[in-house]
Amino acid sequence: MAPWCPAESTKPVFVGIYGAVIGGFAVSALFFLLSSFSSLTAPPLPLPPAAGAGAWGGANISTAVSGTDQPETMYNRPIWKPPPRRERMPQPRAFRLTREMVGARARDGVIVVTFGNHAFLDFILTWVRHLTDLGVDNLLVGAMDTKLLRELYLRGVPVFDMGSRMATEDAGWGSPTFHKMGREKVLLINALLPFGYELLMCDTDMVWLKNPLPYLTRYPDADLLTSSDQVIPTVTDDSLENWREVTGAYNIGIFHWRPTEPAKRLAKDWKDLVLSDDKLWDQNAFNDLVHKNFGNPVVGEDELVYSYDGKLKLGVLPASIFCSGHTYFVQGMYQQLWLEPYAVHTTFQYAGTAGKRHRLREAMLFFDQPSYYDSPGGFLSFRPNIPKSLLLDGAHTVESHFALVNYQLKQIRTALAIASLLKRTLVMPPLWCRLDRMWFGHPGVMEGTMTRQPFLCPMDHVFEVHVMLKDLSEEEFGSTIDFREYSFLKNPSLPKQVKESFVEVVLCNEHSTRCSTTNRTNKGTPVLLPRNSTEQTLLDIFTSYKDIKILQFSSMVDAFRGFSNAFREIGHIYYDMYWDEKPGWKPLPPQTKEEDHPPWS
Repeated sequence: MAPWCPAESTKPVFVGIYGAVIGGFAVSALFFLLSSFSSLTAPPLPLPPAAGAGAWGGANISTAVSGTDQPETMYNRPIWKPPPRRERMPQPRAFRLTREMVGARARDGVIVVTFGNHAFLDFILTWVRHLTDLGVDNLLVGAMDTKLLRELYLRGVPVFDMGSRMATEDAGWGSPTFHKMGREKVLLINALLPFGYELLMCDTDMVWLKNPLPYLTRYPDADLLTSSDQVIPTVTDDSLENWREVTGAYNIGIFHWRPTEPAKRLAKDWKDLVLSDDKLWDQNAFNDLVHKNFGNPVVGEDELVYSYDGKLKLGVLPASIFCSGHTYFVQGMYQQLWLEPYAVHTTFQYAGTAGKRHRLREAMLFFDQPSYYDSPGGFLSFRPNIPKSLLLDGAHTVESHFALVNYQLKQIRTALAIASLLKRTLVMPPLWCRLDRMWFGHPGVMEGTMTRQPFLCPMDHVFEVHVMLKDLSEEEFGSTIDFREYSFLKNPSLPKQVKESFVEVVLCNEHSTRCSTTNRTNKGTPVLLPRNSTEQTLLDIFTSYKDIKILQFSSMVDAFRGFSNAFREIGHIYYDMYWDEKPGWKPLPPQTKEEDHPPWS
């Protein structure tokens, strides 16, 4: 799997150090064999909704591989069609990757493949769901553990056993397991190319937004088309990148192989290289090989370049439409160039797998189970208040950026406190940034990119999303507070009964007669909440609304006076760019109201 940006392994130099850290976060082969002697039971998680339901829509989910008159088997069964009830689990050998298996699923000589372990089940279901909604069903999923294999088989997802016998847990970037997954990808490519089919290999942390197969046919002479980490556009239309101007690394999260001799030789050399060093990152090895003999244009195909051995014809997919996490979530490059994106890969983010999942949720591109959309305690949201001067006025500097972000953090801090008190799930507001976050020094916005200032920034630009989702000690970190992405209430998957169970909360002056208790419970009118309310006031007012699913606050500015119990108080710590030049500096919250200000003010 291609990496998330390894922020923890490199020291941020410029603005990448800000953020708010808030507490809140095998099956063995014996199991597999035993299952073959028992009747199949449907998995506990439901299949994705039928086409046209929720956010998915699109093509019929029971599409079969076209052009086949063969009897239905586990190899050509329509996707999302589960096996017959009480049918015994096939023997392990039935899941071995073979030419026949690939041939049963391929269409027009092309197969689309991803792979992973059980930790990425929800990503894989999302990946498959997007493709089938686009009418693409010539796909296969490689299972790295028997638990994932069984789950996918029971859901009607075409799956094969990679024989990895890998653990079912998430593999952190740079870990030995991460490198093992990279080697498995290289081995898989070497296993597939001899079958003679074109191979579109994908990581599971990406989704397809448009059928890519017609695009790939535009370049029949290419041996290899690869995505990249290019963040500066080299073209403004949907043609391949100008390879002469590409400076970003080639990213192996999305790439298309044709079974040509140069491609097979590259795959073999790549395999030999990664197997020779178990700490070598597969993507670095790929880039080193491709650039060994690089730079001669292909005559008549100026968008292609000879590379690797001087015979392999390479093209670079445009990052504006085969998007990285930066060109899609930060720059919105495809929008600015008026292009239709084909894919988004969740690179360039700072919170591991949790951050990838949250990015896709923010874009309403992730498939979640129904329980995600109906929290038992209900939800709390608010409309953020940002003065024009903080958002738009003056130069975009470190100081103006932090002033803007800190102003938003203070409102979110209040919202987290109220959500904690009322035992509700907080729907995060959209976050605005003036400067980009990166794991290396940069001038605030990388020169040559299309990032606008200010811009709507992903949550992991400011918060450590993966830490917020960890199961941490309540004594040390306080009560767990669940949260949802800012687009949550607009998601088509939100049930009607949740969406319509809604009450608006309007702040009022506590000394005003308009704020009296008698005016708070009129049916169909907003709930009036005195500014600077106490814990008891909040509990008194909202106890009668515990069955309402959504409380929408008009503002969080001065909404809550604070906890009477200091233990529950949610404090904050200002980052100081010059902490190492201040003897005795410690990351402690302000001790008095007078100290509660950014270090530059």
